[in-house]
Amino acid sequence: MKKLVKLITAFGLSLSILAACGTGEDETTDEQGTADAGEVEETTEDDATTEELVSLVIGATNVPHAEVLEFVKPLLVEEGIDLEIVTFNDYVLPNEALDAGELDANYFQHIPYLEMQIEEQGYDFVNAGGIHIEPIGVYSQDYGSLDELPEGAQFILSDSVADHGRILMMLEDHGLITLAEGAGIGASLDDIVENPKNFEFLANVEAALLPTAYEHNEGDAILINSNYALDAGLNPVEDAIALESGDQDNPYVNVIAVRSGDENDERITTLLQVLRSEDVKNFILETYDGAVVPAE
Repeated sequence: MKKLVKLITAFGLSLSILAACGTGEDETTDEQGTADAGEVEETTEDDATTEELVSLVIGATNVPHAEVLEFVKPLLVEEGIDLEIVTFNDYVLPNEALDAGELDANYFQHIPYLEMQIEEQGYDFVNAGGIHIEPIGVYSQDYGSLDELPEGAQFILSDSVADHGRILMMLEDHGLITLAEGAGIGASLDDIVENPKNFEFLANVEAALLPTAYEHNEGDAILINSNYALDAGLNPVEDAIALESGDQDNPYVNVIAVRSGDENDERITTLLQVLRSEDVKNFILETYDGAVVPAE
């Protein structure tokens, strides 16, 4: 910056001498020259600001994760961070990319899924902190409530085992089934001990394809994660015939995942602070109207 000031000062002094010795034409040159000098200074300062930003690359699914990150992007610039968002349409590739070092963090998964991936794939990941909850909804083309579902109705679930416990607990809360004592969030279909209406449960559809199954009217009731429902143009609050509780103590909070040791990286701690700010909480509440709930 000192060199820049000296350059501008010297340039201005030379132009002043020319103006003092020259004609009106030289005065025009002086005015133009001063403007050019200002442009040089402005461009240099912008370049300097860009150089001061540190990069942070995060993988996220489109809705709501990438949308939330787009909202915080200018807020992070104020903190000296240039956020790059890489979007994914499934639950497998974001963790593979993080493990390969292609990402600094990812933001798409809840805690049980993260823990399952760590156990099954051997990832050395940690949960840096929770951001929001996406309640799972029950959707049906033919029935307006759970009470209307007939004997032997067919439920279609995600093939993600990590989601089965929350789905079954929700159905138990609504009085449709009873689970084995102590089954909890790790419950599986084998833990159903009472099924008065003999509902059939199929867990063979990839989570991202559940909205398509709903559109094609497959099954009598389909359990869809809110992020995929929103991405497909569904409104979980209005379109679901039942919605999972969005209580703050819900164990299925969506988190920022990082490689072990990076949770103390200043970029990550700053990201968490911004994502948990009142501005972001209000954005989530106003944008998703209950379909996505801030975790804190």
